[in-house]
Amino acid sequence: MGAVGEKPRLIDESGRRIDGRRPDELRPIEMEVGVLKNADGSALVKFGDTWVLAAVYGPREAVPKHMTLPERAVIRCRYRMLSFSTHERKSPAPSRREVELSKVIREALEPAVLTELYPRTTIDIFIEVLNAHGGTRTAGVTAASLALADAGIPMRDLVAGVAVGKVDGVIVLDINEIEDMYGEADMPVAAMPGLGRITLLQLNGVLSPNEFRTGLKMAMEGIRRIYEMQKKVLRQKYAVIEEE
Repeated sequence: MGAVGEKPRLIDESGRRIDGRRPDELRPIEMEVGVLKNADGSALVKFGDTWVLAAVYGPREAVPKHMTLPERAVIRCRYRMLSFSTHERKSPAPSRREVELSKVIREALEPAVLTELYPRTTIDIFIEVLNAHGGTRTAGVTAASLALADAGIPMRDLVAGVAVGKVDGVIVLDINEIEDMYGEADMPVAAMPGLGRITLLQLNGVLSPNEFRTGLKMAMEGIRRIYEMQKKVLRQKYAVIEEE
């Protein structure tokens, strides 16, 4: 890792990253749905050492009633990093970043949900980061989308997300915490692959036009792989239900 305060080398001579992955390689991913008995829908998603739990409640009657919309459901989203999820203990009070990411994730999911089918109701999404090691917002989008599907809420498509980055001048897929910390750029992307529609695109840092195109293409290829995993885990759950 080098001396204290010194930037670690993130890509070695063979082109491997600090955790041994190739530039276009995802971290090991695990997904499970229906993990919380008392939620209408839930999912646990692990991207390497980033673990995110999502729970969905609704559609249900809105309280207070003045928050309702006559033509569609209101989606409310809360993203939270638990106190033990980071190296340094985090305050349990919502941070400015958590409030911002709650809004970002809600806006990434809203295009997928058929809210017009449930006027004057609310759909509540709770996202808890159990362990943070990079890419928590895109893992949160992925988990929340699964939880919505697990709740039986009609959707136009699943939403999957991944963050690409630029480290040591190389565009890489699914950045981890160290790459996020020391890299030159970080670009979270989420999309509905079945519809070819991007619902989240942010960029922290600087990319050239060619690097941006390369990163976006790499992100979409990664998202398609994650999307197939989402569909597989949902199919497995419903296959078990049919057998029962």
